[in-house]
Amino acid sequence: MERAALLHRPESEYAYLKSRTEMHIRLRTKKDDVKEVYILKGDPYLIDQDKWYQEETPMLKIASTDDYDYWFISVTAKHQRLQYAFHVLGVDGDDVFYGDRGLFDYHQDVISTAGNYFRMPYFQEADMFKEPKWVKETVWYQIFPERFANGDTSNDPKGTLPWGSKDPSREDFFGGDLQGVIDHLDYLKDLGINGLYFCPVFKAMSNHKYDTIDYYDIDPDFGDKETFKILVQEAHKRGIRVMLDAVFNHIGYASKEFQDVVEHGEKSKYKDWFYIHDYPVEFGIGGNTEGSELIHYDTFAFTPMMPKLNTTNPEVAAYLLDIATYWIEEFDIDAWRLDVANEVDHRFWKKFYEATTALKPDFYILGEIWHSSQRWLEGDEFHAVMNYAYTETILNFFVQKNISATKLASGLYEQLMLYREQTNQVMFNCLDSHDTARLLTLSDGDKDIAKMTLAFTFLQQGSPCIYYGTEVGMTGGNDPDCRKCMIWDEEQQDRVFFEFMKDLIHLRHEYQEVLSDGQLIFDVLDNEERVVVFSRKSDKGIITGYFNAGSHLFEAKADGKVVLSQQAEVSMDKLVIEPKGFVVTYN
Repeated sequence: MERAALLHRPESEYAYLKSRTEMHIRLRTKKDDVKEVYILKGDPYLIDQDKWYQEETPMLKIASTDDYDYWFISVTAKHQRLQYAFHVLGVDGDDVFYGDRGLFDYHQDVISTAGNYFRMPYFQEADMFKEPKWVKETVWYQIFPERFANGDTSNDPKGTLPWGSKDPSREDFFGGDLQGVIDHLDYLKDLGINGLYFCPVFKAMSNHKYDTIDYYDIDPDFGDKETFKILVQEAHKRGIRVMLDAVFNHIGYASKEFQDVVEHGEKSKYKDWFYIHDYPVEFGIGGNTEGSELIHYDTFAFTPMMPKLNTTNPEVAAYLLDIATYWIEEFDIDAWRLDVANEVDHRFWKKFYEATTALKPDFYILGEIWHSSQRWLEGDEFHAVMNYAYTETILNFFVQKNISATKLASGLYEQLMLYREQTNQVMFNCLDSHDTARLLTLSDGDKDIAKMTLAFTFLQQGSPCIYYGTEVGMTGGNDPDCRKCMIWDEEQQDRVFFEFMKDLIHLRHEYQEVLSDGQLIFDVLDNEERVVVFSRKSDKGIITGYFNAGSHLFEAKADGKVVLSQQAEVSMDKLVIEPKGFVVTYN
C-alpha cells in the first residue's frame, strides 16, 4: 500500500457537519491501492468503558480520479462529539491504522490508545456550513444590463446606437436598462428562470459598470432606485430571486474618493483608501498607460481606470459593509456576486458574511474565483464560487474534445472532493458569461453539441446559470463580442433551441431533489467511443444520463422513463443514440 497517499484532515472538507447531528467523513487513498476501509468511532470519554474500537463500520468508495480513491461515511453521535480513526486494508495485504498520530501497523495496542484518534470535540452548529436552501432550487439567468433590453429610451446615454445595429465594441452604448428587464420578467418566468444575476448596475463611466463611481446610486443610463425597487418587487412576485454584482476589489477612477486623491495628493483624506506608491497619481502623469509600470497605484490587473481599494483600512471596510447591507435593507436583494473576490483579504469577507447574513440568514454569497477555493468556502465567507473549474472540464470533453471520458470523470470528482457536500449543492455552474466566449461560438455553431453540453451540466450538482440569449441561439466571441444585444425579434430567434431550454429547465426543477442530493456515479466511461453514462442516485430516485460524444452509434439497454433526449431512438428495451445525442431517464 502507498501509505503516503493516505490523507485526512479534521474539520475540513474531509470531516465536517452536514447537520446538527450528522457528520460526513472522507478519506483519500491511492487509486486501486486499497480494497476496504473501515472506521472506528465512538465517544472520546467512553473509549475505556465501551471499548467501541472493537467494532468497525465499512466506508463507501464514492469517487475515483486518475490518482486517488475517496471513501465516505455519514455518522451520528449521541452526545454530539466523536473520536474516530481508519482501518485501511491494502490490495497487497497491508493492514494499517490511520489516526491523529499518523500511520501504524494495525494491532490491539494502537487501536485501544485514545490519543491515536482524530476528534470532533463537539458538534458546533455555529461553525457548520449553512447553505441557502433556495439556491439548490434555482436556475439562474445572467443579465448584462446594457445589452438585455431598452425599456426606457428617455435614459439613453448620448450616442446610443440602434438596438443590435452592430457587433459591440468596448465603448458602445445600446440603451439597455432596468425597465427593459421589468418588461421581460414574464418571458423569464415562462422560460423557467427563478434567479437573476445582474452585472453591475451602479453609477459608472463604462458600459460594463465595473468602474464604480457611486455604489449608492443606480446608473442613470439604467434608470433610478425606484425602478430598481419595482424590478425586485416584480421579480419576487414571480418567485424570482435577485443577485447583484459587488465590485469591492476596486473602484472607478472617476469616483469622488479617488478624484480627491488625484486633486489633493498626500493631503487627501482618502489616500489610505488605496495602495499609492508615488504622487501625483493623476492618470497620464509620467506617461501612464494601461499595463505600464509608471502607474503610481495598485489597480485591478493593469487597468488605471480601476484603482484597487485597501479593504484592510477600517474606513474602507465600514464603507463597503454599509453598501452591502444598504441594498439588502432598502431593496430586499437576495444575493451578492463578489467580483475579483480572491484579491480581497479574508478578514474583510468574514465581516461581510456576518453583516449580510445577520439581515437575511438565507442570503447567498457568491465569489468570483476561477481556481481552488477551499479557504473561502469554510462557511464563514462565501457559500459558493463561480464554478469555472468544474464547467471547464465539461467544456473540454464535449466542446474542445481535448480530454478523454475518464479524464472528464476524474476532473469532476477532483472538484467535488475539494468541498463539502452542501457547498457543492449551491455552486454556480455557468458555461459562458460576460467574461468568456459564448457556448454556441465555442461549439463552432453546432447546436447539437451545445445542447448536449448544457444537458450534461444541468444534470450536475450545483445551481446552473444561463447567459442571456443562450436560449435563443445567440453567438459571440470573447469580450466584447459576447456582449451583443439580446435578440427579441422571434423571427431571428432559434425557437427550437428555446423550447429545448424550456424542457431542460423544467427537467431541472422537476427532479431538483435528485439532482441536488444524488451521488454522482459513472457507469460507462468509453475513451475510444467517447461515450459517458452516469447516474445521480438518491432516496428520491435515480436520474441516468447517456451521452454519445463520439462518431458512432451507441446502444444501451433502456432503464427507466425517458425524460429528455436528442438524436436518439427509444424503444421498450433499447436506446440507440447517434453521435452528439443523449438520453436522460428517471426511475
